[in-house]
Amino acid sequence: MDKEVILITGASGRIGFKAAERFSQKYRIVGYDVFLAGQLPGVEFMEIDIASDESIKEGMDTVKKKYGNRIASVIHLAAYYSFAQKESHLYDKITVEGTQRLLKHLQDFEVEQFIFSSTMLIHKPTAPGIKITENSPVVATWGYPRSKIKTEAMIHQERGKIPSTILRIAGVYDDHCHSIPLSNQMQRVFENQLEAHVFAGDVTHGAAFVHMDDLIEALWLCVEKRKSLPQETVLIIGEDVTFSYDQLQRLMARLIHAREWKTWEVPKWIAKFGAWLQDKLPFFKKSFIKPWMIDIADDHYELDISRAKKVIGWAPKRRVDQVIPKWVDELKRDPVTWYDENKLKAPHGLAKMGKG
Repeated sequence: MDKEVILITGASGRIGFKAAERFSQKYRIVGYDVFLAGQLPGVEFMEIDIASDESIKEGMDTVKKKYGNRIASVIHLAAYYSFAQKESHLYDKITVEGTQRLLKHLQDFEVEQFIFSSTMLIHKPTAPGIKITENSPVVATWGYPRSKIKTEAMIHQERGKIPSTILRIAGVYDDHCHSIPLSNQMQRVFENQLEAHVFAGDVTHGAAFVHMDDLIEALWLCVEKRKSLPQETVLIIGEDVTFSYDQLQRLMARLIHAREWKTWEVPKWIAKFGAWLQDKLPFFKKSFIKPWMIDIADDHYELDISRAKKVIGWAPKRRVDQVIPKWVDELKRDPVTWYDENKLKAPHGLAKMGKG
């Protein structure tokens, strides 16, 4: 019996590659990406640009010719994302319009499921003790969540007969970190930077996260249970415990420096001015924190995942506070490799910083 086909966009990305690896055990995988990196047995990678109608058409024609017109699931991960700037025309061009192009060409196929990777950030931030559900208010103050809101609405309007599953995903990390905000936070603590002792907001607030392996399991369950899911399904995927910025900061500091850590709250205007100086003046070290990030620094995301538990039987098996010690062990053992793995700019004399 021929294996059922799954199409994964963004297949060379960290999540896409992991998903392709997992699903190839049972399904025939076609992976789209604008830049191809790596190979997997049983996976056909295609160089497809979802920002191009011609490129998508070419890819879908190849799929139909090789595998027919039945697709068990499309796992759509390809999107634009950047911390470098608050807004970009690429959010519309790649995330919104790219998804629209893909859906248009999928109408010629028998597709059992379309999974879209959205984000918890589309929801209005809450406060400690108040959890976000799939029905919580939706609001966006910058390009990334705004593009996801627009794409979710577009999928509702233009999916046709294709059942859709939208996953609003927390910040993703893995055993080696690979989380931009968390790796930068740990870098600041490790280097004992000034920015590690100040915070432009409420340090009792924080964001939710989810381990890569738990996210892949959620995708797996969505695909396996696709025939029993509603025509339109929305699920929040993340850990149901949110640690504050201060809690994570103190944990990192205890593990790295073996001492308690104090983080002072500073007014946003001071933080913005400091971030602007670092960003604009040549003799300042460039910072991950940009002036526009200050306004959302203390946004709080605390998740209610009861619907995911009920609908697909999913619950996270890992928790970010339990994985941070692994990162610290790796960082102390080989800081150069850890910095490189997390694409961080190494300070002078980095190799010596992990000693002692």
